[in-house]
Amino acid sequence: MSERFDKGMQVRRKVLGNTHVDRAEAAKTAFDEPFQTLITEGAWGTVWASDGISLRERSMLTLALLAATGNFEEIPMHIRATARTGASKRDVLEAFQHVAIYAGVPRANHALKLAKATYAEMEAENE
Repeated sequence: MSERFDKGMQVRRKVLGNTHVDRAEAAKTAFDEPFQTLITEGAWGTVWASDGISLRERSMLTLALLAATGNFEEIPMHIRATARTGASKRDVLEAFQHVAIYAGVPRANHALKLAKATYAEMEAENE
């Protein structure tokens, strides 16, 4: 694979955790391998690997963008990632408040509902 892929996989594991990445890699097939390579190189090896902003800030931006665009299925994964990016619950709330004002209250409300459920799952797992 490419150097960007290797860097992307390194960042992906740092942000999402080995368990998540190992599970995703095990589910990869010949059909979706080109797509997985694309997101590993593009999202993780380029955008998330940039040192232009912190992982905390990138995490907040990602959650806000996911909520604003209605891509709710990715929100729990990125809420879980906050444990590794340093984005606090307050940070997430602030990001979703921006979504409410600039993209709509219903999207922010749904994102908050998903975040609350995911945080509850995370807390239960840590008990």
